Amino acid sequence: MPHALLLNASYEPLCVVSQRRAVVLILSDKAVTLEGSGDLLHAATWSMPAPSVIRLTRYIKVPNRRAVPLTRRAIFARDGGRCVYCDAPATSIDHVIPRSRGGQHAWDNVVSACRRCNHVKADRPLPDLGWRMRRPPAQPAGSAWRILSSGRQDPRWSPYLEAYGGEPKGHGLEGAFAAA
Repeated sequence: MPHALLLNASYEPLCVVSQRRAVVLILSDKAVTLEGSGDLLHAATWSMPAPSVIRLTRYIKVPNRRAVPLTRRAIFARDGGRCVYCDAPATSIDHVIPRSRGGQHAWDNVVSACRRCNHVKADRPLPDLGWRMRRPPAQPAGSAWRILSSGRQDPRWSPYLEAYGGEPKGHGLEGAFAAA
């Protein structure tokens, strides 16, 4: 079933909802459609465009957000679905400082890697191999990362996510979930 991006009344991304939930919010006048998916939803006496992006009509206060969860999908999204060592398509995750040598399973120590680089690196630190990363790993920031790390993404959502920490098109996020 298709999904829709739900925005607060202030256009801040909140979450991804099912198309059914989006339609219920629209029909109960709790949300308005900002962007359609191009499909039509039909009932016995009416039809409406299927929503892709909806905005709540009333602002809701969001409690303090926790950190972005460290998941495989979120790591691939942060690194653009590419290996941080050789820029090949990523198929696995790697600990920069190996866990066997005291490395933590944390945002600043986990990166996406291709199978070859992960196998060659094994449990050795980068200076032993003479390797460098394209950019140092860091925890993503912004409310858009909750959407990006969910694995559900629609190109129509990009303009609504860019201002809240989502990267603009052309920075690797389009194919970030192919390897996940």
